[in-house]
Order: sequence, then C-alpha cells, then structure tokens
Amino acid sequence: MTDREAMTRPGTTSASERAAPGHAEPPPRRWATSAARVAGAGLLIATAAIHLDLYLTGYRTIPTIGWLFLLQVIAAFGLGLAVLAIPSRLVIPSRLAAGAGAGFALATLAGYLLSVWTGLFGFKEVRTGAGIAAGLVEVAAFVVLAALALAPAPANAPAGGAAAAPATFPAQIPPAIARTAAVTAAGLAVAALVLFGLVVAGANPAAPAVTGTALKTTTIGGTTVLTNAKGFTLYSFAPDTPTSSKCYGSCAVYWPPVTGTTAAGQGLPGKVTTITRTDGSHQLTYNGHPLYTYIADTAPGQARGNNLNLNGGLWHEVPASR
Repeated sequence: MTDREAMTRPGTTSASERAAPGHAEPPPRRWATSAARVAGAGLLIATAAIHLDLYLTGYRTIPTIGWLFLLQVIAAFGLGLAVLAIPSRLVIPSRLAAGAGAGFALATLAGYLLSVWTGLFGFKEVRTGAGIAAGLVEVAAFVVLAALALAPAPANAPAGGAAAAPATFPAQIPPAIARTAAVTAAGLAVAALVLFGLVVAGANPAAPAVTGTALKTTTIGGTTVLTNAKGFTLYSFAPDTPTSSKCYGSCAVYWPPVTGTTAAGQGLPGKVTTITRTDGSHQLTYNGHPLYTYIADTAPGQARGNNLNLNGGLWHEVPASR
C-alpha cells in the first residue's frame, strides 16, 4: 500500500466512513415495539366492538349506562387508531396515546366490575359471556399498552417530530422511574385479573325471573298491561309461538323468561298456560305469548322494552285484555 493510498486529505472521510451512517443497526427490539402497537390497538378496537354489540343489543335503552356504552365505543376506537397511527419515532405523542389507552382499559374494567358487584347508576350487571370476554380483553390491553408507554425510546428519535428535539421526560424515561412504573403496572394488572375473577365468579348468572304468587296488571301510558308479582312489565317476543320460545342464550340474559305455574293467572281476563324450556323450566304464557321481563326496567311501572327490535325480533308489552 502506498502512502497516497494510506492517507486521506484533511477534512475528508473514507467511503466506508461516509457509508456507515446509512448502514447503522436499527435499535434493538424495534420489531417488538411495532408488534405491541398493533396488538394494543387491536385490543382497544376489540373492546370497542364488544361494547358496540352490547349497546345495539339492548343497553342503549338503559338510562346513563346506554350513553356511557356509546362513549366507551367512540373512545376505544379513537384511542386504538391513535396508538396504531402515531409512529414510535414521535416519542411523546406515541407514549401519551399508549398511556391513555392503558388508563382507558383499566377504567372500563373498573366500571364493569363495579356494575357487577354493587351496581352502577341504578343498574346491576349480570354475568354474560360478552362481559367476561370484554373484561379479559381490557386486562390484556392494559398490560400491552402500559408496556408500550414505558418502552425505551428508539435511538435518535425526536421527541415531537423535530430533528433536534432534546430528550426530555417523557421522551426518555429514567431507568429508575421506568422500573418503578413497570412494577406498579404489573401489580395493577395482577390485582385487576384477580379481582375480575373473584367478582365474575360471585356474580349472578342470567336467571329466569320467578313470578312469585301471581301475575298482576298496571296502567302504563293509558294501557292496562301485564306485570309480574313485583310489578315489572311483561313482554312478548314476535318470533315466539304458543308452544315454544325463541329467546335463549344472550337473548334470555336481557329478556329473562317468566317462570311459574298456571295458578299465577287467576283473576286475569286472558288464558295463562306454560311451555317447557330447554332447561326444563316452565315458562308462563298469556293468550299464547311466552312472557319475559326486560333487564333495562329497573323499577315497577317502566316499559323501556316496548316496541324494541332486538335479539332477532320485536318486543311488545302484553296488554291484559287480549
């Protein structure tokens, strides 16, 4: 090698040195951050879809709870899209989106547990498959999004999109704070999962409403309608036949069948009979219409289920005269 080949001019760099920045190794675990973004966004959108289905199925008619469900749907979709769309190189916006998503998931889970355990805004939730699925998705969303919010920032990533932005909190979280926050988040996730299991295990499953001693009547909106012994309005389901009910599964959660014996109808103008459901219980019918209550009626004299088109058909309050 000659001296000319071994030396470079002052102020210049070799070709290999000039190429080095273009071939820098990507930050470690960048693929994991991308996967967490997709997973976190997907979990938020999944819980939004579950709440939308519940809202459309019948929760929209429940005072306060109905519009809260709609708000949850909008917020979950919006946060999910934000987590997915904001690139991790925009450190502060992406951390804030992930943190907001984690907080939303935990708050939604807390609301569900409270409504199952003690009731919320006068409404007490029952145990359903959709509710359990939503709770598990929300725990998973909190874990993934909390981890994403605390993940190390990509190397040389601008805090807010500017090329020379200083690395400030929360763009670069100090290791001690990150460790403390990670332990706290893990503890919250475990506690939420344990509490979720305990509350769901102790919750009442969907159970048929027992009429007690007799069917009664009351006047709602100028019409004399049938009620159960506690004064709750009774409904008929259009797809039913005089000998069979078409309301099972999640339908029977929102519209509990009325059970009892024909003696419950003494003194009423119509004919009371019973049909046998698939679980062996005897459901009351009135003039050939199987009877149900509605979960959104939280007090006697209410008829929030009247003329609703839910769970595959129309629902009507049952006039005592027919």
